Parts: sequence; C-alpha cells; structure tokens
Amino acid sequence: MRRSQSLLGLVGLILVVFGGIALYFTGALSLYVLVHLGVGAALLVYFLAARFGDLGQLLSSRSTKYGANMVVSSVLFIVLLVAANWLGTRYNKRFDLSEAGAFSLAPQAKSVLEGVDSDVELQAFLEGGHDPQIEAILDSFASASPRVKTKLIDPDKQPELAEKYGVRAYRTVRVAFKDQATTVSQASEESLTNAIIKVTRQKKENVCFVEGAGEPSIDDTQDPGGYGEAKAALAAENYDVKKVFLAQDAKVPDDCNVLALVAPEKPLTDEEVKAIGDFLGKGGRVLLLLSPGTGAQLKPLLAKYGVAVGDDVVIDQVVDLFRGPQKVMEQYVSTYGAHPITKDLKERTLFRFTRSVSPGDAKPGLTVTSIAKSSQSSWAETDLPRLFKDSQAELDEGKDTKGPISIAVAVDAKLKELGLGDGEARLVVFGTGKLGDNRNINQFFNRDLLLNSVGWLGSQEELLSIRPRTVRASRVRFTQDQATVIFYLSVLVLPEILLVAGLAVWWRRSSL
Repeated sequence: MRRSQSLLGLVGLILVVFGGIALYFTGALSLYVLVHLGVGAALLVYFLAARFGDLGQLLSSRSTKYGANMVVSSVLFIVLLVAANWLGTRYNKRFDLSEAGAFSLAPQAKSVLEGVDSDVELQAFLEGGHDPQIEAILDSFASASPRVKTKLIDPDKQPELAEKYGVRAYRTVRVAFKDQATTVSQASEESLTNAIIKVTRQKKENVCFVEGAGEPSIDDTQDPGGYGEAKAALAAENYDVKKVFLAQDAKVPDDCNVLALVAPEKPLTDEEVKAIGDFLGKGGRVLLLLSPGTGAQLKPLLAKYGVAVGDDVVIDQVVDLFRGPQKVMEQYVSTYGAHPITKDLKERTLFRFTRSVSPGDAKPGLTVTSIAKSSQSSWAETDLPRLFKDSQAELDEGKDTKGPISIAVAVDAKLKELGLGDGEARLVVFGTGKLGDNRNINQFFNRDLLLNSVGWLGSQEELLSIRPRTVRASRVRFTQDQATVIFYLSVLVLPEILLVAGLAVWWRRSSL
C-alpha cells in the first residue's frame, strides 16, 4: 500500500512539472494544463496526507532516493533542453543543407543587402500579426544581414499604421530604406528583393529598345516572340524601359544608359548604324541580340570593336529516346567564360536558333570575352540554303567550324587607346534574338543571363548574380493549431509517457 502511495506521489510530481512547462511555453490554460495541474496537485495532496507521519522515514528510504534521483535527473534534462533552445533562439545560425539552397536567399538578394549602408525595414501587415509563410521569408532576409529589421503588425490592432502607409490588404509588406519606401502585396523572396533594389538604388537607369525595323515588341506579353516579359523583368529591377526610333531621330537620346537592339527583320539604315556607332564612341553601352540573317549592316562596326558575327547557324546533335540521333537548332549552354556577367552562373541557359559570335582580331584597348559556348558535339553550319530549304545539315570539315562555338561575347573598350574618343564603352552581343522573348526568358537561367548583361552594361554590379527562383523547393507550413499539437506531442506527451512508463517498470521490478 505504501509503495503504491509513493508511486502516486511521484506521478503527481511529474504531472505538475509537465503542466507547468506547458503553461510556461504556451501561456494558455489549456485542457492539458488544467488536467495535469489538477490531477497532479490532487495526487501530491493525497500522498502528503497519507504519508505525512512517515514522511521523514520515507524521505530517507532507498526507494525514495532512487525515485527522487530519477525525477531530478529528468527535470535537469528538461532544463538543459529549455536552455539550449533559448540559446539557439537568441544566438541562432542557419544552415541550409539542401542541394539547391532552397531555404537560403538567392545570391542576388545577398549581394544587394551587402551593398546597403543603412537599415532596411520590412514591416509585414498580417491578420492576427502572424503568417508562417511570410515570417519564414522575413527570417531569411534578417538572417542574411544585420541591416534588415523586421516587424510583424496586426492592422486590426494598429489601424493607424495601416492608414499611415496606405495598407489596404493583409499580407502586405512595407519595405523602407532611409526616405524611400514601397509596398509589396504578394510577398515572396523575388518580390521583396526587387522592392529592396527599388528603394536602395540611388537612381534609375534607362534601357532604350530600338524599334522601326521589325524588332519584337516590348509591349507584347502574349506573342511568344514578344519582349513584354523582358520589359517587366527589367522594370522589376527598377529600370525605366522605353522605345527609340533611330531611323527618324538619327541619334540615341542623351538619357539612354543602355541601348538594346533585338533581331531586326529589316536591314538597318545608314542613319541607324551611324547612331549606334556614335553612341558607342561617346562611351555608350549597347546590347545586341542578332539572330541568324539579321543585322548584317552592323558587321563593320562590330569588327571595329573586336567582334566577329558569323553567317551561320549553330547545330547540335542530340539523342532522342524514341527517334534516335537528331540535329537541332537549340543549344543547351553550360559552358561560360570568366566574366562578371556569368561569374555566378553555373546552370544551363537555352539558345534557340543562334549564330556564332566570337572574339575577332585583338586590338589594344579592347577586352573581348566569349561568355557562352555551345557543346562539343555542335558545329556552325554555313550552308544555309540547304538548311532552310531542305532541312538538311551535315558537318563539312572544310567549311563548317566544329564546336564548342562561341555564341555570345562581352566587350570592354578603352576608347582613347582605340583612337575613337574618350571614356569606356561596353558592348554585349548574343547570336540569338530569342534569348529573352516571352517563350524563352523563363527557360532555365535565361532571365539571369539577360538581366546580368544589362546590369553589367549599366555598371550595376550589385545586380550581377542569380535571382530568386519563382518556384522553390516545397516547404511544409503548419497552422497555429497544428503547431500547438506538434509541440504538445513532441515536447510534452511523448517524454511524459516515457517517463511514467519507466517509473512504472522501476516500481514493478523493485517490488519483486
């Protein structure tokens, strides 16, 4: 009888301890807390009342000492766990062991945060002041830089803040830097990174697209060949995108920081070629995407800047599982040159229907770098009539160039050394106009390659990196109720069951 009373006393003590732990961490008088504290207190009162006269003898008995040691050891173990969790919360360090870095910020976000010289405030307006998904994103930014300060706001409890900042919907994040601020309604790593770029950049760069010779429209987001998606991607990184009509204006406007010419269908006029040449001669920055058969009038100008554009189409050989070996006009590029544009680019890009673009004759003052090459199984097909008329392509060792083939170059030109003027001109030439069209800009890492090229031309070094992926690896999100259940089961119920079961086994064996 006395042994049973001792066991009930220990069980009561365990119940009270675990009920107290649950109350401390949850702050709520839940059914679990009430039952544990009530039943535990009742068992302790029963034990003290039944054994009060023998309390001194009981405390000095061997079985009580063993039981007390076990309880004390369990309590100390729990205390150590609590202390470790507290220290981990206060001095946390995140490690992302996933292969694709799915739980870390993209390199571009880290690069942008490294360049800020003041605090960036991320204020999230959330229903009830909590949203696990957005909180996880904010934690990623806060962990990446001590300059990032996050704050969770319940607009129902602080309506004055929502009114002050014009917030009209839950899950809106306000991004503030010095005297600049903007809001993001669909919070994601990508949208928040673009918002930080917007508020931290000192000025906007203007990217001017040439029109008038049948170039893809930068306003068309529906046609697969349009450049509307590219325009939106540039605008998201705080560029102003506009059109210029060189055939009429005969010069590049003074406010153009980067001039872009994409796959003109018609021959360029002498005035257009001269305007591009004059712009480069004044230290301008030019992006050319010249599909096979386009921009022939630019060849003399490009040769002056050390770029050779081929009259060819790059063909590759691939093996189809059902059709066998096939010859295709698609290059899945994974070989890049050593250049700021491609320094972080380790994944594939897709070049559809591309020509060769390679460094030409070396000249003092020119640094010409091949930034993308096709595979070893490819070649530059020069018999274009047979290719287009008969859809036939064969490697001719005497005429065709075997791969790898350079299909994109970047040029850094010291104009004074070239005898063309003063300053520094920059030029990026791709052998395809399809790199950034609506169909292909989100294929593989095409968007990063295109935007990095514009960033390098505009001397925006902090933007030369890999951007956040719109689709990331899956993450499990729990509601508050689900998280509470998991906490009770893993932290309280299972350890408690093991402790009581161990106590019961000890009590049974000690009675034998």
